[in-house]
Parts: sequence; structure tokens; C-alpha cells
Amino acid sequence: MIRIRQIKIDIKKDSREYLKNKVASILDVDVSSIEDIELKKRSIDARHKDRIYFIYEVDVLIKNELDVIKHNSSKDIFLTPKEEYIMPKCGNIHLNTRPVIIGSGPAGLFAAYLLAEDGYKPLIIERGEKIEDRVNTVDHFWSSGELNINSNVQFGEGGAGTFSDGKLNTLTSDKNFRMKKVFKTFVENGANHDILYDNKPHIGTDVLRNVIVNIRNQIIKMGGEFRYNTLLTDICVKDNKIESIILNNEEKLNCDVLVLALGHSARDTFEMLLKRNLSISSKPFAVGIRIEHPQAMIDFSQYGESAKYLPHASYKLTYNTNSKRGVYSFCMCPGGYVVNASSEDKSLAINGMSNHKRDTNNANSALVVTVSEKDYGSNVLDGIKFQRNIEKKAYDIGEGKIPIQLLDDYINNKKTTALGSVDAIFKGEYSFSNINDILPSYINDAIKEALLSFDKKIKGFMLKDAIIAGVETRTSSPIRINRDEYLESNIKGIYPCGEGAGYAGGITTSAMDGIKVSEAIIEKYEVYNEK
Repeated sequence: MIRIRQIKIDIKKDSREYLKNKVASILDVDVSSIEDIELKKRSIDARHKDRIYFIYEVDVLIKNELDVIKHNSSKDIFLTPKEEYIMPKCGNIHLNTRPVIIGSGPAGLFAAYLLAEDGYKPLIIERGEKIEDRVNTVDHFWSSGELNINSNVQFGEGGAGTFSDGKLNTLTSDKNFRMKKVFKTFVENGANHDILYDNKPHIGTDVLRNVIVNIRNQIIKMGGEFRYNTLLTDICVKDNKIESIILNNEEKLNCDVLVLALGHSARDTFEMLLKRNLSISSKPFAVGIRIEHPQAMIDFSQYGESAKYLPHASYKLTYNTNSKRGVYSFCMCPGGYVVNASSEDKSLAINGMSNHKRDTNNANSALVVTVSEKDYGSNVLDGIKFQRNIEKKAYDIGEGKIPIQLLDDYINNKKTTALGSVDAIFKGEYSFSNINDILPSYINDAIKEALLSFDKKIKGFMLKDAIIAGVETRTSSPIRINRDEYLESNIKGIYPCGEGAGYAGGITTSAMDGIKVSEAIIEKYEVYNEK
């Protein structure tokens, strides 16, 4: 096949037939000689709002492709390179027990998927519920405020990303085509085919739930096993190697290989692992607020009159304050909800979520400020203490509900008493508050300074009636479980993995890290065979 890059298509003329004719024109061939076109990438060029284009990259199946290539000297036309994920060869060290994976978020699921695909029969331990039960539990929490500390927006099958936008975009290099493996697996299990080529792919929380069920069923068919409502409460180490694990404080399970795909909110497990001398270090993260605007305003600001021809617009904003703090938008959700994402009693944290259609009237995004040891202390778990203090303040000031405030009131340090022109689109109850009283002053000051810059980039961003909600504290893990060049921790047989271990940020990078860790296990060990 022939690959063609940088194909510019007017958004008003976008169609399969128009694209085919455009390809024929670029290659200077008759359209009838084109047998098939496979989309590889699609992005939107909105640099000039009066001339917005789709930019395509495609693979073309065509007769006499070598002759066609010879007659085209453009650097954007070449034979399609081989882009295929290759499973590693198995090692020769004997496994006495099946690999055990703690956590069934993207990292855990894809580590399990690859191991199961190669015959290792992994056992997946999940502290929360399977997705079908978890959805009901979370819906009940949003309507009643009754929290299940082990099954919620953070914990349970699918991980925290299950109640998000399901964004899959990443800047991570993909030389080994792990990302292609992830996306292909998603599509094979029910995700929309467009994630394979969209520049900003997303699944949507509603579709992602079904995809997770299908992935689980595939893992089971390939010999894997899942155990839900099961918490890792201790590890047993002998001669600096994992020997067994304790589940729910009572069951001992022998274990040669343990994958820790814990998620960024497994604070109790981090504490236990530190006591057992697992090497853990603190790392920077970010905290802040979430802001909600009318989606139509964001669409018009990004696309102008062309917005009616395009999917809802997103944005990505960054700013460095005069005091050298980084402020940036995070987990932007077009047509989404702000959700109560708490996982501990008498504490409150929020996140953003969108369905596949992104069809609510509001856009929301976190606006967060980077923090480091200089802000919260040098002990390994001080970042967690910092998060907890903010979340407890948010719970108290919001009286157990999501604290919200109009942007103008936030700027002027004034408690909000009524909504303005923007509807509050939330999952979970909210309470009028003053968010200045929750976050440290340097966080509030940095956000307010950044808002002035963001308003210059997106017209109307400082809409007085925009809704501010608090608090966004779970942007990434505040710790890193250290691992060596073979992806093992200082305790041999333990493989830290994904976002909770400090090696990923989001669904795609977590899934890719899960694959990377499973590769390390496959390369070292023989396929597990039950006796």
C-alpha cells in the first residue's frame, strides 16, 4: 500500500467519495485504479477560523503501486511501513504460580490481556466490584452520598478512567507499536473504529464500560481469572523476593510474580508496601479546581462559524506564573459532567466525565497547579497527606457536597449564593461555597493569574458566570514505586505498573505500561502450566 500524508479537505466537503477523488488527484491516477483507502490519521487544522480543514493521512491500495511511487517525489508519499506489534519470546525460568495482578484498571487489564494471550493464565485481584455492580454503586453514591470506600469512581473494574471522558490521546512515542495494540484491542472489544485514526481519540465512559466487560470476558476465555471485592492487605517476602500475598487480611496466596497496577488513589496499599520496605519515592503532581463553561461558547471560540460542521471543541492550556509555577488544563471534557470522585470517608475530590456523544450543554476542565516537595514535605507519603488535607477541607466547607462558586465570586473571594447563566451539570450534589477557603493561597493566586492568560487564548474564558468546582487533587500519583531496567522493584518478582506506580498518566499510557510490564514477565518466565 501507499501512504499519503497531509491531505487537506475542506470540512464542508468531507466525505469518503471526495477523499477518494482527492487521493486520485494527488497520485495523478484514475480514481478507478484505487481499490481501497484506509484512514490512518485525521486532525483538524483550525489555525484560520475562516478556512478550517481536516488533515488526513491514509494508506491506499492501488494497482501498480511501484509505478505510482516512481512518478511521485513528494516526501508525503511513500510505501506504507510495517507497523505491527510483535509479542516477545518466552523466557526459561519456571513459574510455580500463575502471575497475580493487583488492580483491573487499564494497566492491570492490558497486563492481564497480554499474559493471557500468551498462555500465562493470570489471576486479577480487584478491591472493587465488577463494572456492572460498580456502576450501580457509583450512581447510588451520586444520588445519596453513601460512599463505598472500595468501589467508587476511583476503585473497581476499569479503574478511574471508567468514569472519565475515555480520552486516549498521548504524546508517548510508540516505536514498539504498543499503542496500536491497545487501540486494536479496544476496537475488537467494542470501541468505535474512529479511535484508530482520530487525532484526539476518545471512547466515552458509556461505551468504555461495555468494552471493559468484553475485555474481561476475553481474558477469562484465554485462561485468566478475576476476583472482585478482594483487597491486597499484605505481602510476604523471603530472601528479598515475593513469596506470598495476603488478601482481605485472612487469605494467604503463594505468588512468584506480582504486578502492582494499583491506581493513583490506593493510599492504604502504598502505606502497607512502604512498611514492607518496597522502594517508593515521592514525586510532583498537581491540584486545583474544575471550571465549567457553555460548550457552545468554547466551540465558537475555537472554530467560529464552522463549529456547526465539527464535533465539540476541546482545548489545552498552559501557563507559567510570575512565581514560576506551572498551571495547565487537565482532563478537558467537551459536552460532559463534573462528578464527585471521592474514595475516602469525609473527604471530597472531583473529576470530569463525558459520554461518547459528548452531548451535554457544558464543557468542563480541570485547571491545576504543579506542587512538589517544597510545598508538602520530603517524606515519601507527604504528598498524600497534602491531598487529604485539601479533600477534607472541601468536604467540610461543602458540607459533604461538591463546593461550587461562580468565577467572578472566586476572583473576588466571595461565597456564591446563586447560579448565573450557566447550568451546573454535575453527578453528585453541590453546595455554594468559597473555594478560596479550601485551597492554599498560592494555588488560588496561580489559577487567578493563569485565568487572565487563558482568557486571551479562548475568548470568554473568564465568563463571570462560569462555574468553579473543587477540588481536583487526583491528577496523578503522588508517589513512584521504583523499578529497575527489567521493570522489577527492589523486591524481586514485584512489577510496579501504570499510573498508580508513577509510570503513566491516563488510559493509553497506563495500558501501554501494562503491556510493557507483561513483556518483561514473558521474556523472563516460561508459560505457566498448572499441575
